[in-house]
Amino acid sequence: MASSTAANLWVLLGLGIAGVLLAAKRLRRPARPDNGAFIARLELLPPPQPPPPQARHPLTGLCFAIADAFHVSGYITSFGSLEWAKTHDAATQTSLVVSSLVDGGAMCVGKTVIDEMAFSIHGENKHFGTPTNPAAPDRVPGGCSSGSAVAVAAGIVDFSLGIDTIGGVRVPGSYCGVLAFRPSHAVVPNNGVIPVAPSLDAIGWFARDPSVLRRVGHLLLRLPYADIRQPRHFYIADDCFEMSKFLLAVNFLMLNFFPLRITLGQVLGHVNLENYLASRIPSLRNNSNGHGDSKFSSLLALSRAMQFLHKHEFKDQHMEWINSVKPAVDACIVGNLSDDGESTINNSQDARKEVRAALGALLKDDGILVIPTVLGCPPKLNARELSSQDYNVQTSCLTSLASMSGCCQVTVPLGTHDKCPVSVSLIARHGGDRFLLDTIQTIHATIQEQVDALAKSNVSSKQAMSEEAAEAAKEKGNIAFKEKQWQKAINFYTEAIKLNNKVATYYSNRAAAFLELASYRQAEADCTSAIDIDPKIVKAYLRRGTAREMLGYYKEAVDDFSHALVLEPMNKTAGVAINRLKKLFP
Repeated sequence: MASSTAANLWVLLGLGIAGVLLAAKRLRRPARPDNGAFIARLELLPPPQPPPPQARHPLTGLCFAIADAFHVSGYITSFGSLEWAKTHDAATQTSLVVSSLVDGGAMCVGKTVIDEMAFSIHGENKHFGTPTNPAAPDRVPGGCSSGSAVAVAAGIVDFSLGIDTIGGVRVPGSYCGVLAFRPSHAVVPNNGVIPVAPSLDAIGWFARDPSVLRRVGHLLLRLPYADIRQPRHFYIADDCFEMSKFLLAVNFLMLNFFPLRITLGQVLGHVNLENYLASRIPSLRNNSNGHGDSKFSSLLALSRAMQFLHKHEFKDQHMEWINSVKPAVDACIVGNLSDDGESTINNSQDARKEVRAALGALLKDDGILVIPTVLGCPPKLNARELSSQDYNVQTSCLTSLASMSGCCQVTVPLGTHDKCPVSVSLIARHGGDRFLLDTIQTIHATIQEQVDALAKSNVSSKQAMSEEAAEAAKEKGNIAFKEKQWQKAINFYTEAIKLNNKVATYYSNRAAAFLELASYRQAEADCTSAIDIDPKIVKAYLRRGTAREMLGYYKEAVDDFSHALVLEPMNKTAGVAINRLKKLFP
């Protein structure tokens, strides 16, 4: 009996091993793929070079990987799910974009991990494991095209393809510190790619080198040769940068990057994107969802509108399979598939049309909008915030701009901050793909020079960034003061002081705003701090004298005005104040 049981166990064990080997063969999943980026290694070789004098293939010498939502003839497309792989046959045709790249001279070397059913933007996958982020190994790589971003960041391939629905290329590009391009909606054909939400889907690509990014783009977009066109306007979305958790690092790098406009003849403008969208997209008011008083209610409403369309179209594409197979789908997917009213979908579709028109009117043919790609550092692996609705909404409030408008967007690395990659994004109007690719080709070297100069500087990076960011905050405070927005000015000056507390002007300027609000004790204290730093700052003596006069400290006020007069003998304000006080209190 015991021997019979043992024999049965050996049979079952053998069948189990055979099943595992069969599944591994069927999926061609390597045991230890590089950085966990790949689920299958393969080789799609380009055709022979044409004979001279014909030009060589444009992508000759490059290798690439593809996210596992692209079909390759003879291979199963797992779509980030083992259960999907088990219920689908091998593809009979290769995706059109993959074939185009191979025909263009590049070699495809593998299929990469994506989030389950390409649904989320985290980069985690319970079926194939989470690829290791080369730029921050203890943090998520971002999704859905996590493996493609990791393969480029690790130097395994020259470029890679991914799917971007709600940020699936831009977010991992930012988290892994590589260039990432989302083209205008529907300009790259998606034949042979599993859809997620068709009205939002775009085939994007990653690269480390801007020239590779551009070469791939020219082939996929089928662009004829033309001279590079320079942007005429950069619009900085100030309010979006204020949302960023690494405002300090981005502000410093932005301030060092944008002086290139002087040499290129570009105009730098500033825009409050929240106010602009609120005035141009009435449909967002119907998506406020109780956040109408939020400082960023329009951006959050746009994010929600995108998420409504995302899950609505995802259900149309895949709910039949989910209901029939009943797979153990990740909670982040099934938890987001509740029904939404028809009016919500209609409002979201209206918002999509309106945001495209709004950004088109702002950017026209020669404008670039500059925003943070994401609001903060990549979350740590298995962090609770990954399952937080707030995290998903806040992360997608910036990605929703291009997803909903259909505009093209490129993620541009700006080095690191606190050991995490930092990036900004450039957005051009829908159809401005060549223009955007040309722009990043032109300015990328300047950006990297600034990043490298910062890294090699003898001055502490943090100190240098603090000083630059503090100056930026002070300038914003000055603008608010001129507009008589006293409390807003105080907030900006306070931010400047937090960043660099050794500049007397910051305290003196904040004192001026406090005086306007009749906050005389705060004004007096700020002026004293300013004078302690710089005993020759005349404005601080004048403002402290005014504060002390209003507080009833007349003798001390006369002393301050007198000191100002010593420093500036022709100062009329000090002279008038002294005469006034001496007449009132001889």
